[in-house]
Amino acid sequence: MVLLPRSSSLQAAAARNGLLAAIPPEVMVRMEPFLEQVPLRLGEVLYESGVVQEHVYFPTECIVSLLYVLESGQSAEIAGVGFEGMVGVSLLMGGGSTPNRAVVQSAGHAIRLSAAHIKNLTQQGGPLLQLLLRYTQSLITQMSQTAVCNRHHSLEQQLCRWLLLSLDRLPGSELVMTQELIANMLGVRREGVTEAAGKLQRLNLIKYARGHITVLDRPGLERQVCECYQVVKRETDRLLPHRPVP
Repeated sequence: MVLLPRSSSLQAAAARNGLLAAIPPEVMVRMEPFLEQVPLRLGEVLYESGVVQEHVYFPTECIVSLLYVLESGQSAEIAGVGFEGMVGVSLLMGGGSTPNRAVVQSAGHAIRLSAAHIKNLTQQGGPLLQLLLRYTQSLITQMSQTAVCNRHHSLEQQLCRWLLLSLDRLPGSELVMTQELIANMLGVRREGVTEAAGKLQRLNLIKYARGHITVLDRPGLERQVCECYQVVKRETDRLLPHRPVP
């Protein structure tokens, strides 16, 4: 991974992540010397299942998917992390690794911090640890609601939820995403995604062309989605009141 030049742009980039923006200035002063701004490529794997994580990542304009991968190679997304959060919460919990994989779903940039430094900064407790634990609670809510949604709601509703949660974690109203990749995220067949996306397009809610999905009518999309989206959004807003505005 090629690091971007270290400059005052680091502070501006850090302000685009909700967690970093909410850290008290006296804590941020201690963190800043160890932060690195890095580019993340589409499909890049940040950590694999069972491997001890060496860094945490604070996305600024990208999305990282947490995937559970079966022995057969099939996978399904259990959560997505964008500029509201951090990738690598297992380091806070003392486990060091998890049975899932972290893959860049939407390319962009992130702020990176080594495992050793995040442990040193949080081992005494304080506001940083409290903030990251609240984020962990919101992430657990997203994981549990995803499991419920995948079990009880239609594929069309699941796609609406996935699109809205992705938009909440990116600036703008467009996603660069193939139907095959969406199918892998949702753990379904590509044909099912094609049918669900086609219905949303016929309703003029989205426009899909050559791997680009543009949301044309967000209120309409929110009327189509199941309650799972609002459950996750409300809990994230409650626990993380300082999220950046897309």
